Amino acid sequence: MDINLLCINVGNSRLALSVFIAGELEWVKRVSLDQKIEIEAAIEEGWGKLSEVKADVAGASVNPVIHEQLEHTIVRITGRPVQWVGREISLPMKVLTDAPAQTGVDRVLVMAAAYEQMHKACVVVDAGTAVTVNLCNDAGEFLGGAIAPGASLMLKALHEYTAKLPDVSLAVPAGALGRNTEQAMLSGVYNGIRGMVKELVEGFALELGNWPEVICTGGDANVLFEGWELTHAISPDLALYGIALAYTEHQLKHDA
Repeated sequence: MDINLLCINVGNSRLALSVFIAGELEWVKRVSLDQKIEIEAAIEEGWGKLSEVKADVAGASVNPVIHEQLEHTIVRITGRPVQWVGREISLPMKVLTDAPAQTGVDRVLVMAAAYEQMHKACVVVDAGTAVTVNLCNDAGEFLGGAIAPGASLMLKALHEYTAKLPDVSLAVPAGALGRNTEQAMLSGVYNGIRGMVKELVEGFALELGNWPEVICTGGDANVLFEGWELTHAISPDLALYGIALAYTEHQLKHDA
């Protein structure tokens, strides 16, 4: 289905926007949530790219306070209501957790987008403010996963809750053996997250009875996982594809 769509993904610290024209991803922009002027400009820029076609706005959010405020701005600029996944739009994947309604929309969307490409059991690692590691089976059903603090959150906690540890930004460490405080912090966080992911994927494989492909996404994915033998692919726009997938499936059901 050829869709024309402005997608809005509201995270804990960033807003991601994308434009799909005739079903193809044509434009992506990411803005920090504390940059209100830049957010408004990005919405105007994205909607402007859809000025010659009939288009809708669809979104997903893990940040209710921000997305309620943001919705007024979007409607004012686009003249279109925001169709939120999990509210106006159904999730594009069956969720088999103990409490499906409490399972994060963002976790399901990235998994659904990965399954749409892989058509088999896979793991999606979403590395942002939090690191989520989730699994679907060969039938495309969301089984669950794990949630941990993200890399920047770990580094921030080390700085704020200790007397002497410095404020360090995420980067690939020089090696496993940190020879100064900054490198030791980076090594602990970087290798800690990769070790966690490896342990979880091995556990998931035992549950499945086979080895799932690992797809990585999120703002820190390239730093943490680029070139790693465990990683099948890094797809930074997976959540945006997931929103477009959910919208498309909703439209197909509605038209039917």
